[in-house]
Amino acid sequence: MLNKILLSLIASVSVASIGIAGCTSQQQDLEAQVQPPTLTGQTEAPTTTTQPQERPGDVPYVPTPQPVVDAMLQVAKVGKNDVLYDLGSGDGRIVITAAQKYGTRGVGIDINPERIQEANANAQKAGVTDRVQFRQQDLFKTDLSQASVITLYLLPEVNQRLRPELLKLKPGTRIVSHAFDMGDWEPQQTLQVDGKTVYYWVVPQEVPANLR
Repeated sequence: MLNKILLSLIASVSVASIGIAGCTSQQQDLEAQVQPPTLTGQTEAPTTTTQPQERPGDVPYVPTPQPVVDAMLQVAKVGKNDVLYDLGSGDGRIVITAAQKYGTRGVGIDINPERIQEANANAQKAGVTDRVQFRQQDLFKTDLSQASVITLYLLPEVNQRLRPELLKLKPGTRIVSHAFDMGDWEPQQTLQVDGKTVYYWVVPQEVPANLR
């Protein structure tokens, strides 16, 4: 009788252990499914949750018209091997369009948590969450070293503040701005699209003395 009781207890413990192991495996599988996408070559962890806005934004939120988005991506010749950073990414349309049309990996930077939530929702609808990330960050504190293309729709004074950091990026990095230039850093191309201006630069091998 005692042996039967012991055998019964052992069997119960074994079943419970299997159940726990099964739950642990399922939990690990679920956690793996919800991990944020990782961009090749990126070491910085992506922002997956929003937080209170740390300071007022530098520019008001005004979306870039889609024809201008298309022209910006075309002039920069973005492709699947690029990593595009959009500074002041708003609803995410530049990063999302680049991922949809060209397979480009992209990172959107915005200080406003509402814009980050909106951009993530738009990326989900577009089916490109495996290629894009949106980070709630101060664009002046963002590491841009992984970018091969940077897009902007800011203001003249913000572009001027960013310019020294942009000129430190690896030579060949392409920069495209909607509406506003970079002062005496002459663009390599200027486009007119539906009455809007697009400026295009490439970071040079050596920064001219007047831009240092």
